[in-house]
Amino acid sequence: MNSTSSGTPPDQQPQPSPYYGGKGCDRSMSRSDSGSGEDSLDALPCCIPRCCPLTPSLSPQKRTASQSQTEPPLLRTNNRTIYTAGRPPWYNVTGTTFKEAFVIGLCGGSASGKTTVANKIIEALDIPWVVLLSMDSFYKVLNKEEQELAAKSEYNFDHPDAFDVELLVNVLRKLKKGKSIKVPVYDFTSHCRRKEWKTVYGANVVIFEGILAFANKELLKLLDMKVFVDTDSDIRLTRRLKRDVSQRGRDIAGIIRQYNKFVKPAFERYIEPTVQLADIVVPRGGDNFVALDLIVQHVHSQLEKREITVRSALASAHQGQPLPDTLSVLKSTPQVRGMHTIIRLMRLLIEHALSFLPLKPVSVETPQGGVYHGRRLSGKRITGVSILRAGETMEPALRAVCKDIRLGKILIQTNLDTGEPELHYLRLPKDISEDFVILMDSTVSTGAAALMAVRVLLDHDVAEDKIFLLSLLMAETGVHSVAYAFPKVRVITTAVDKEVNHQFHIIPGIGNFGDRYFGTDAPSDWCESDDGVDL
Repeated sequence: MNSTSSGTPPDQQPQPSPYYGGKGCDRSMSRSDSGSGEDSLDALPCCIPRCCPLTPSLSPQKRTASQSQTEPPLLRTNNRTIYTAGRPPWYNVTGTTFKEAFVIGLCGGSASGKTTVANKIIEALDIPWVVLLSMDSFYKVLNKEEQELAAKSEYNFDHPDAFDVELLVNVLRKLKKGKSIKVPVYDFTSHCRRKEWKTVYGANVVIFEGILAFANKELLKLLDMKVFVDTDSDIRLTRRLKRDVSQRGRDIAGIIRQYNKFVKPAFERYIEPTVQLADIVVPRGGDNFVALDLIVQHVHSQLEKREITVRSALASAHQGQPLPDTLSVLKSTPQVRGMHTIIRLMRLLIEHALSFLPLKPVSVETPQGGVYHGRRLSGKRITGVSILRAGETMEPALRAVCKDIRLGKILIQTNLDTGEPELHYLRLPKDISEDFVILMDSTVSTGAAALMAVRVLLDHDVAEDKIFLLSLLMAETGVHSVAYAFPKVRVITTAVDKEVNHQFHIIPGIGNFGDRYFGTDAPSDWCESDDGVDL
């Protein structure tokens, strides 16, 4: 797949907090990252920084902006563009996916310039959240006999049977629906798949390119726009010679033999006839700026039609309804009420939440020969995920109770122009779909950020009934929003306040929890999403 990876650290490496500035992602790449280590990083178009201590500072300090700003959401340097824009909601108030990714199919002969056209479209779109998926990643695994033929340039890589179409259709269908997917990495030198696969998640636009992109009926059903890149055969042969010699270690004689025996006949039989299926034919490839401009205008118009508002709908959707059975509130004792005044309830809340996990009895013999009867988790493991920034404050309490727990992070911020939550960054442990997940947020008012975080976990195949949302303080509106959209999610808090004002602040609330904990000072007209203050 044509993508750039920033690498995945081992499980024991400290998890970075993306709140405080840092390094970004190149825009002309698929928004993906994965590695062979324990964690799987979905590299979203945001600033990805270094770690910052999770203890309150001794004196107030001005913080960097925690909101999506009104300035253009990108930073340009000499050799890269760093996006700071987040992903707006892709689901409705019920938590179900409302808008699918817009998929552009690029078809054309070998070395026709499909990838160049794709990159030009990405550049002209000038938006984040674009995934570039190559059909070349889905070549089948060759057996020993086929490997020997490929080494002698006698294997037909241009025939439809050379591709794992079933896997390709499944991956593209899930990506279109907003799910997290894994893409194989094909090694053209050894003619086999590499051990590591790339994880891709989060796209408003998917550009799928391949020589046989239009040759399968199931693939065609997934394409919203079909573009055929038409390039002269002599130019394609010249490009193929240069590419295969410099990038794939082939010899010229083998390339020409393979071209005449397989590439040219396959183009005439399988590829060229599909031009009639195209919505747009692009002669001259990436140099045809008129055609590229038409494509970009159409994509922008389609994206505008798919916009949706969530937060304002959540604020009024469930007024007057009784609290759901999935809500568990820590018993209000003098101790709890006292601790509310100093905001040190995290550990009690964590311990209360663990009591809802499925446990099985176990007996352990101590070194002194005694037998201790206790309980053990009836499942694979527990993973903690904090909604940055204030949800991060609950991590020390979680680690104190569960010493070896894995941690993930999700950064969600409010766009000041639209008032909607936006997903900026996430780092989730590998194989999180098998875990019980404790999702941590300091306060929840409308539930907009919590709703987005749960949707992210579901997109990564975490079972809904394995998600536990923990918050120090919630508004009834937020409780209803989460329970209505995701009735199997267990909601656990220390207290529930009834009211939310016109600015979506919890009344009476506990103030800006993130600022109080980290010792920072936000301007009075700022408001963080649910992860850091009462919205």
